[in-house]
Amino acid sequence: MASTLRIARESYRIKGVSTDDVLRYLGYHGQSFDGQLARRIDAAVVRCLTLAKPRGTLAAFYVHRHDEKAIELEGCTLCLIGHDICAHLDTASEVVLFAVTLGADIDRELRRLSLTDPLGQVVFDAASTALVERAADAANAHVRAYAAQKGAFTSWRFSPGYGDLPLFTQRDLLAALDATRQLGITLTPSDLMVPTKSVTAIVGVHPTPQPGLESSCSICSLYDFCTIRQTGRTCRG
Repeated sequence: MASTLRIARESYRIKGVSTDDVLRYLGYHGQSFDGQLARRIDAAVVRCLTLAKPRGTLAAFYVHRHDEKAIELEGCTLCLIGHDICAHLDTASEVVLFAVTLGADIDRELRRLSLTDPLGQVVFDAASTALVERAADAANAHVRAYAAQKGAFTSWRFSPGYGDLPLFTQRDLLAALDATRQLGITLTPSDLMVPTKSVTAIVGVHPTPQPGLESSCSICSLYDFCTIRQTGRTCRG
């Protein structure tokens, strides 16, 4: 049975990222910071938004076989191995894969800053990490809307390298999405993605609400990209 979700390439319009998110990626935990750092963060965010080309690709696959050690999907060679991912997708009938990237210009700017402004590089790196996570939120919102159309629910996104899901899972995941051709994402010999500001994720489609779903639209990280609210419903059913 063929899946009904396949998006080869989609661009995301992201208006900004929060200072709190940038500070979190800088390692701040409630400490005070001065106006100079605040100005650096603001400038880094503006620069990121100028250079980044947030894009993503998504595809859904029905679960072919599922036990406590591995999940096989219909229509692709990806096999999800490990107790953690199998528990996470325990009741899923479908698995949605997605990849997002900010593009190569962000990496070029990081290299330039490493030579000219090391502190600026650290701040820009944190800002671009926050931005690629917003791109992942945009993709995730699409997945949640897809599930809602079916009267189903999603789990939170799970990425290769989390828990005991091997990082080498990236190879077959990117192949299943044709992400090298669609987004220009490649892998190093150690399975790290290039461009570096790229994210891959696995989301389950389940018949019942899953733990970790936000209790209110107002606090949801996907709020800015949500299309479900336009229908007068929520993803919580």
